[in-house]
Amino acid sequence: MIQVPWWHGSRGLETPTPRFAESWARRQLKPIMVLQLPTAPAVSSDTPLPWLTDTQLPAASCVPEETVGAYPLLRRYGVTAPHQQKIPREYFKMAGPERDEKIWALKRQMGKDLVVLGHHYQRDEVIQFADFRGDSFKLSQQAAGRADAEYILFCGVHFMAESADILSQPHQKVILPNLEAGCSMADMAKDADVRAAWDTLEKLGVTNVVPITYMNSAAALKAFCGEHGGIVCTSSNAGRVFDWAFERGEKLFFFPDEHLGRNTGFKKGIPQEKMVVWDPFLPLGGNTAEALQSATLILWKGYCSVHARFSVDQITKARIDYPDVNVIVHPECRLEVVQAADDDGSTEYIIDKVTAAPAGTTWAIGTEINLVNRLNEELPDKHIFCLDPVICPCSTMYRVHPAYILWTLEHLAAGNVVNQITVDETTAQNALVALDRMLSVP
Repeated sequence: MIQVPWWHGSRGLETPTPRFAESWARRQLKPIMVLQLPTAPAVSSDTPLPWLTDTQLPAASCVPEETVGAYPLLRRYGVTAPHQQKIPREYFKMAGPERDEKIWALKRQMGKDLVVLGHHYQRDEVIQFADFRGDSFKLSQQAAGRADAEYILFCGVHFMAESADILSQPHQKVILPNLEAGCSMADMAKDADVRAAWDTLEKLGVTNVVPITYMNSAAALKAFCGEHGGIVCTSSNAGRVFDWAFERGEKLFFFPDEHLGRNTGFKKGIPQEKMVVWDPFLPLGGNTAEALQSATLILWKGYCSVHARFSVDQITKARIDYPDVNVIVHPECRLEVVQAADDDGSTEYIIDKVTAAPAGTTWAIGTEINLVNRLNEELPDKHIFCLDPVICPCSTMYRVHPAYILWTLEHLAAGNVVNQITVDETTAQNALVALDRMLSVP
């Protein structure tokens, strides 16, 4: 058995602003727990990463990491996510109706002691059990509003569960049904690599920089921003966060998603030549000292494997097939895809936009397939389809399966907490500072 260091400690603290003062105070009383996990086997360069494979489940019909070259990059980053212990085969052999009824019965038995959160990208077999569904930050806020629940079962991925733990109260325990439900984009930016890049920029005299981390990042990166006068953003408020940051600095350092950063910078009128990409495997991130010194926006080399699959060709075909189509994509898509679309926005924005659209309209959507399929089912008065013709779900969200939910709830009902996600106290406090700044943005 080993102690898995999910998060690095932070340097220095800053007193939080009033919005999170209560959360800050609560964290002082929250016990620190260290997750004990078996040592994970070594991974060769020729085999899939262990957290992206699961011998107990059939593979998704498409694994986006394989199709957009994420596996080699993740290996270079040295991704070592926790290894989920195998659960009895009986959970997977169980007939769906029987399994679901057991889950519903356990939910009724646990009552208000349990709240289940379901991310929009989860499959319907999972989302049916959710008390709340939404994007990562919305769900964390909803969890914080359920102070009566002792257990928060987060059907999402690990960075989301981290945020829920940061925002939850001392007595609450955040549970991830499958510990291997990670996020390839979040894992493309490691705390140590970002700190090394920051130190390099300082040595080059690149100062007056404000760091911004996307919500889809590890707690350690949120804490880094809290330490260094930075902030967190979501895909819906990135533009306003850029405005906030430029009031406090001349340059921005944005991670981990290169594309959301570039799309936001483009909308803010930052010239392309003033945006550079930092590759942590290259000297000076693959740039010259002069380029870094003159840059306005430094973008980390990272991306979402699902959204990287969308292309201008797909949009062109959709317009040929449906001349009156409305194309809307997520801002994690590449710049040329966002520019070719009619509109772009966060998951919640896409849902609201398509839901409010007139009956009879046609929508081609560039985001995760489970959400698109759910919109198509819930809005039968519109024609809705995914831009990507290949059914390619978020493979890490796919790690969460009803079998793991049942296994987890049976343990919780018996008083045995499994798969608890905890963030160390120092990291949580610094992360709260950066989250507080985000919430203060008008």
